[in-house]
Amino acid sequence: MEKMLKMSSRNLDFYYGDFKALHAVSLDFFDKQVAALIGPSGCGKSTFLRCLNRMNDLIPISRVEGDILLDNENIYDPKVDVVSIRRRVGMVFQKPNPFPKTIFENVAYGLRVIGIKDQSFISQRVEESLYHAALWDEVKDRLHKSALGLSGGQQQRLCIARALAVEPEVLLMDEPASALDPIATQKIEELIHELKKNYTIIIVTHNMQQAARVSDVTAFFYMGKLIEVDDTETLFTRPKFRQTEDYITGRFG
Repeated sequence: MEKMLKMSSRNLDFYYGDFKALHAVSLDFFDKQVAALIGPSGCGKSTFLRCLNRMNDLIPISRVEGDILLDNENIYDPKVDVVSIRRRVGMVFQKPNPFPKTIFENVAYGLRVIGIKDQSFISQRVEESLYHAALWDEVKDRLHKSALGLSGGQQQRLCIARALAVEPEVLLMDEPASALDPIATQKIEELIHELKKNYTIIIVTHNMQQAARVSDVTAFFYMGKLIEVDDTETLFTRPKFRQTEDYITGRFG
């Protein structure tokens, strides 16, 4: 069955002031697939990820050239509503960042922001989101306790539930397990496998084994350029470029 194109970048350049951080990146992301972005620190992979839901708009001296398309619509078109883009393209950060509120209110937050007032609908979405983030059984009896009392791994799954509550189509994950212990990391990886049944997932990871375990396709970035992209197994076993091979075999990075 042919995969549907969900999101793509076309000749994307990105600047912090005079510094060009990304060079003509063109990359496709398909529906219900996990794409991993790998490369050494400072290679542009997190910058690229943040371009995909316009998080970089928050940096005053930054600018984007080129296109990013979501269902064939350019998300940088002046007519596009940024809030709507961030609802459709959710984001989970490297460090869990729950709000100092209850577990319930953390997940309900996005629904309230977009103006939903129906309490029974909110309760249902909170339960569904926690369930889909593999957290419901652990927290169902303490929904009205502070989210800050959860473990790091639970907090990260809570942040995933918070992102899922507003029903995004794409989920961006910026090293979602780098601050977690091995057991919590495994739970996040299992969760990614489950979530890809319903979402397009784009994950930045420093962990090569993690990229190999969770992703369908892998893109290798180096010094702001996309060097190559291929299905994950091919990229790890038969890379086309020497730079990719040197990185994945640990010669640098």
